Amino acid sequence: MVSGRHRHPAVNGGSRWRWPLLGVSAGGGVVAAVILAVGLGQVTSPQACAAVLAAGAANGQSATHYVLQGLPNCSYPGPPADGLYAALPPSEYGSAAACGEYLQVSGPDGSVRVKVTDQCPDCAAGHIDLSEAAFARLAPLSAGLVSVSYAPVTDPPPPGPLSVEVKQGSSRYWLALLADNAGNPLASVQVQAPSGWVPLARASYNYWIAQSGAGPGPFTVRLTDTQGHQATVSGITLNPGVAQPTGTWMYGGSGGAAPAPATPATATGAPARTTAAAATRAGAAARPAAARAAPLTPGAPAAEVATSAAVPTRPAPAPSARSTC
Repeated sequence: MVSGRHRHPAVNGGSRWRWPLLGVSAGGGVVAAVILAVGLGQVTSPQACAAVLAAGAANGQSATHYVLQGLPNCSYPGPPADGLYAALPPSEYGSAAACGEYLQVSGPDGSVRVKVTDQCPDCAAGHIDLSEAAFARLAPLSAGLVSVSYAPVTDPPPPGPLSVEVKQGSSRYWLALLADNAGNPLASVQVQAPSGWVPLARASYNYWIAQSGAGPGPFTVRLTDTQGHQATVSGITLNPGVAQPTGTWMYGGSGGAAPAPATPATATGAPARTTAAAATRAGAAARPAAARAAPLTPGAPAAEVATSAAVPTRPAPAPSARSTC
């Protein structure tokens, strides 16, 4: 067993990651070759760390584990109550399009359902980074790197009613909202205005932004998920930094229609996405550059989506400080 610690590029202005106890699992000969080739003294370099991750993904879907310290890239104020969460590679994170999605992950010793709350900047497609609690359902933590299969779950039971948080820095002239407990990923968020429903643009850190604001509130917000479920919540006040419970379920729950049984989508090679989710990601990619957050660079503040000349950009939420790997 070889142990190494590696620093990964910053995300949202300074995330740090830990990949503990990178080792060899069944079928992990390529990983062993990489570790032996670079030597123990070089395993701590970012290049060596990236090589190990790429080698693991080359053999199919794989997983490691990490400890989250601070906010994840999806900006949720805390991890799920059960501690079962995951970070996806950039190609699957989709500029926050996957935030809130649930995945069914199967490994050597079992299976676990996890919520997507984060991005893994160094992970290749097909590599998932799990919380320690989730990884432990699949294999001993000492395994470090294991082969897995994972796929999205359609209409998982939501953990509770919807909640909506107004971002720090919001005002009647600039508004950013973070919704949670949707069950499926969200496809759109709108705020009601005298002229009708105003669509918000999703930033890469999962807030939905009205660049010109929506007035002083309270706000009525309509949310639509990737499976077509829709919920409207009212009474959202301009109270930044507070997760406001709504009592409204996206689907199922008290007084709602029961969802179809939760079933994982079929995965062959890279994880499959539902048709609606794939359309959401394609739509996000097709938005003009001015409507998307700028790429993030190590040590630099995350950019908001483009603002009007009258309203200055707001800083992104505090970075998710991860321990180094």
